[in-house]
Amino acid sequence: MRSFDEYRELVNAHLTDYIPAIDEKAGVLRESMEYSVKVGGKRLRPVLLLAACDFAGGDIMKALPYALSLEYIHTYSLIHDDLPAMDNDDLRRGKPTNHTVFGEDIAILAGDGLLNSAAEIMTGEVIRYHEEPEIMLRHARAAHEIMSRAGVRGMIGGQTADVKGEYEEATPELVEFIEEHKTADLLTAPVRAGLMLAGADEDMLNKMTSYAHDIGVAFQILDDILDFEGDAVLIGKNVGKDKDLGKCNYVCVHGSEAAHAELHRLTSSAKSVIAEFGSDADFFSALADQLEVRKY
Repeated sequence: MRSFDEYRELVNAHLTDYIPAIDEKAGVLRESMEYSVKVGGKRLRPVLLLAACDFAGGDIMKALPYALSLEYIHTYSLIHDDLPAMDNDDLRRGKPTNHTVFGEDIAILAGDGLLNSAAEIMTGEVIRYHEEPEIMLRHARAAHEIMSRAGVRGMIGGQTADVKGEYEEATPELVEFIEEHKTADLLTAPVRAGLMLAGADEDMLNKMTSYAHDIGVAFQILDDILDFEGDAVLIGKNVGKDKDLGKCNYVCVHGSEAAHAELHRLTSSAKSVIAEFGSDADFFSALADQLEVRKY
């Protein structure tokens, strides 16, 4: 398997290749879409998809359109998340948010454009293999996995609970729902989709799904911790937003000490479930450790 940086370099090299050409009369739309896609980021989700495909013996170049589609979906969610009606952020990754540069109207449309482009890219890849039914089914399963986990029973459902959840009425059940769907679903999707593209067996798929779920929930818990304890300069956006907006998160409900403990438990659980794969899973084990100590 390749290193995280090698996968990320591949993603960055093709980052805007799949954004559709747009008539010049709507040229500002592509400009806005590219602005947020290129503004930076870990590229964690597309890297996970490529790494999972590689892990299962697949062709990562055939998986690349799905990896980029996932990054477009993630970026659209951030554009919308930053809007005044939601988190009302003026910084993202240390740069002005999309709506502060292009206006709220174009930001909304840019988010819509990225989401629809992702669906167009993936369905196009499915059609490409119409003469190879088994391969076509793998691609269809991967596309469905990504779109469903990004949808109303996944990320969008989690974000809805997040924006409507009240700080004073937060419950462990509500926080668990938010952590699992707002964030973990879009970290589980790339792992499952990458494995599906490679034709992984059910045992590998099940174990890696458990791994992805655990690092996904852990990722959001650490985001919650960083919202209270993080460095705004390192994070690239304002901190303390959840409490300011009256929203609930893991720290609000369980406290900082319990949040740190759960973060470590989930990281250990993720590594444990893939231990049987031995050194073949070193990439994923090391990644879980790195995500536990990230500062942004």
